[in-house]
Amino acid sequence: MLGLNLANFIAGQEWIFIIIIAVVLIFGAKKIPELAKTFGKAKGEFEKGKIEGEKELKDFKDKEAKTD
Repeated sequence: MLGLNLANFIAGQEWIFIIIIAVVLIFGAKKIPELAKTFGKAKGEFEKGKIEGEKELKDFKDKEAKTD
């Protein structure tokens, strides 16, 4: 046995195409735009929450610094 496997023959960009093909086969071409839209909304909400959390943490630290 030569000790070679499929991962040795497939570089980075090819994995992206394989994943895209697998997603199309699993979900179907009509569902992909809907999934992308949902993912985009979820990412936006995550970013809003992250910004809000950072703002609250900054406000809390400022309040603590004033009381010291």
